[in-house]
Amino acid sequence: MDVRLIRIFIKVVESGGLSAAQAELNLSLSTISEKISSLEHRLGLTLCKRGRGGFELTESGRLVFEECQRLFGSLDHFSRKVAGLKSNLSGNLSVGLVDNMITDPNSPIASTFATLSEIAPSLHLLIDTRSPGELLRDVVARKLDLAIGSFPRMALGLSYIDLYDEQQNFYCGSGHPLFAVPDDEIGIDLVRTYRIIGRSYWAARDIKIFAIATPHATVSNMEAEAFLILSGGYLGYLPDHYADPFVQAGQMRLIRPSLFSYKAKFQIATLEDWKSRPIIKAFIEVISKARNEGATSAKPASLHSRESR
Repeated sequence: MDVRLIRIFIKVVESGGLSAAQAELNLSLSTISEKISSLEHRLGLTLCKRGRGGFELTESGRLVFEECQRLFGSLDHFSRKVAGLKSNLSGNLSVGLVDNMITDPNSPIASTFATLSEIAPSLHLLIDTRSPGELLRDVVARKLDLAIGSFPRMALGLSYIDLYDEQQNFYCGSGHPLFAVPDDEIGIDLVRTYRIIGRSYWAARDIKIFAIATPHATVSNMEAEAFLILSGGYLGYLPDHYADPFVQAGQMRLIRPSLFSYKAKFQIATLEDWKSRPIIKAFIEVISKARNEGATSAKPASLHSRESR
């Protein structure tokens, strides 16, 4: 079987027709039609309807397309395995993470670890979860090779590589007096009359808009924040992916997002010499690719290295 014919067929299906695939394949319409006909002849199947009525896969074509996707997925897996056997990516890689990233659909961490296990089978990962400030401190001290999180304060001597944004929303619990108050009746002055939570690792980011000197409660992690919000006695910020189960259950309510919500930028923090360190460079290349592949319908976030000053 000619793999090139299969690749052309996949591209035609993904593009939605022969004409739409011309630019991607850099082939004429007649050549593409000839290649599809050749594949149909070899398979003994009619794969698609094409002509004035437009492009449409037959049932056989749909099944063949699904099998082709599986085939190339296996080939990619094979290629990564072979590349891993030839690579010199061995030793230890220490990675620091902030907590509760696992429920974030934007996070490419899991797929990055999966790819690393294939391309660097001899690599030993050391994973630790800490607050943003502790992560930066340990990267600077070379106790961690890199850290991933949202960092309110920048440490000197590090490079910061943008990954994605995490949505931060302001919430109250079902027992709070504001739970039933319409958004258009809730303003900064009203919120200031209630007890507001601050996250110790977030500096003053959570309370800045309310112009209060200190929060009414301080927490070191999101679970503690959620407990206080659920108590009905406090208002506070949580990432949308973390709070969503409570919102769906009617235990929390999002408060006036147009005024209080903001985005926290998630980044990789590592030493400025990371490009000369093969393991760290490979990790950053893999996670950047995973991030880009994960951004399907949404506009991909920018990826750039910003040197701290």
